[in-house]
Amino acid sequence: MSQGNVQIQEQAQTQGQVQVQQMLPQQVMLVRLMEMPVETLQHRVEQECMENPWLEKKEEDNGQQTTDYGQTDLDDASYDYRSEDDIPDFLTGASHSNNAAEFMAYDDTLSLTDRLREQMADFELTDHEKELMEYLIGSLDEDGLLKRSLTILADEAEIYQGLNTTPEELEHVLKILQQFDPPGIGARSLQECLLIQVKRNENIPGREQLIKILENLFDDFIHKRWQRIEGRLHINHAQAELLQHEILKLNPRPGGSIGAKTADRVQTIQPDFLVDTDENGIITVTLSRGNQPSLIISPDADGQQDAFIRQYVERGQMFINALQQRSETMMRTMQAIVKLQKPFFQEGDETLLRPMKLDDVAEATGYDISTISRVANSKYVETTFGTFPLKWFFTHKATQNKEGDDVTARQVMAALRTLIEQEDKRQPLSDERLTQLLQADGFNIARRTVAKYREQMGIPVARMRK
Repeated sequence: MSQGNVQIQEQAQTQGQVQVQQMLPQQVMLVRLMEMPVETLQHRVEQECMENPWLEKKEEDNGQQTTDYGQTDLDDASYDYRSEDDIPDFLTGASHSNNAAEFMAYDDTLSLTDRLREQMADFELTDHEKELMEYLIGSLDEDGLLKRSLTILADEAEIYQGLNTTPEELEHVLKILQQFDPPGIGARSLQECLLIQVKRNENIPGREQLIKILENLFDDFIHKRWQRIEGRLHINHAQAELLQHEILKLNPRPGGSIGAKTADRVQTIQPDFLVDTDENGIITVTLSRGNQPSLIISPDADGQQDAFIRQYVERGQMFINALQQRSETMMRTMQAIVKLQKPFFQEGDETLLRPMKLDDVAEATGYDISTISRVANSKYVETTFGTFPLKWFFTHKATQNKEGDDVTARQVMAALRTLIEQEDKRQPLSDERLTQLLQADGFNIARRTVAKYREQMGIPVARMRK
């Protein structure tokens, strides 16, 4: 091995050690809890109480099924954070380092999204690639497949997430995602899903022939034309049966087995936040706890010196601290979103939504962008005007109006829809004419953008609207 290779290897080893030291057990737990919507969090709390004999529910919470809300007014942004001095040495990683892996592993309720995000650390991704990877992971369906075209995803990434990208760039990141486990994740079709699994398994019997079937004879395979496959591959019936047997072992729904753990979640949406606006326009933000009880460490644990018991006690205290920090982070983030989008929460008009990206909320709260992303993921907010996914409030600047103010894609789409609804159906407006009318209304927008927005709204071209 050359000296240069030795240096590279040493650098890689050093970098890996730094990452392990940075991800402390309580941070891992907080990340997990932060990403959970309220109904999943309730199950997680119940599970922790069953696993930890020294973690108890407060008596006033036992047996109660009422919905409890921790409420704070929009203008009340004060928090009482715990200091690091209050955290036991065991939880800070200063000692008992051998137990870190145990704390990182005992949470076995991870969703497919959680598991995929964990694997991002195994690949060298730029910051931009990490953003695109998060976006692709969030675009997977419940089976772990990517059913929407990269062209559409690239357009929506720009409009709704403020991510400038191309289908080719997404293709590059998708190929990395398809190296994640379980094999087949991120496939865009059944054919690609099965191919990924076969190509990654070098020990599968008949691998080369299976690849030929899936790449070149897939239509015959789908229609069970095995006699034709036998002839094309020059194999006998017994060999064909063995190949069929191997194909049947493949998983057409690679994300399904993991997603099944959370698939039984309540079908009706349980909001994580409640934002109420009274008749005077005063806004109140509420964090939902659902049926989650308040937790305490058992009084019987006081004075216990047994190391095994102390480990349970410290684990329970870490869980309680993580729940408290989750609540504080969730509230501060939601308050920042409400302040940035205050006109909408007062009026309920989506055209009043201002351009807002993850880093806008991160700047307002002082949190990292990844933290804001975790809070926004899979969370819902109930407002006076309806219930919305939290991600819905993140809007991208599409253009500027004649006054020089930023305009969102939703505002342009609303204006575009109004023009089309008011058009003469005997002579529908062309994209060129729609562009001219929008420009006359002060929207600095190009014809291709008008066409893109029209297609995204499901509105056909002019000749199809007669």
